[in-house]
Amino acid sequence: MPDSSFQAQPLQPGDFYFTPEGYMVFTEQYHLRRGNCCGSGCRHCPWRKSQGNKPKNKG
Repeated sequence: MPDSSFQAQPLQPGDFYFTPEGYMVFTEQYHLRRGNCCGSGCRHCPWRKSQGNKPKNKG
């Protein structure tokens, strides 16, 4: 079931890019604004499975 706390917002510059194959890929910027992991294994997910919904360190 989708997270009911997420309110859909218009995409902003830097939220995504297209691969050479034509796929839309969401960036870490988008995921951080979204606020949690959707569990789909996104390429730029800022959360690690072992940390739950805490953003990973940028260190």
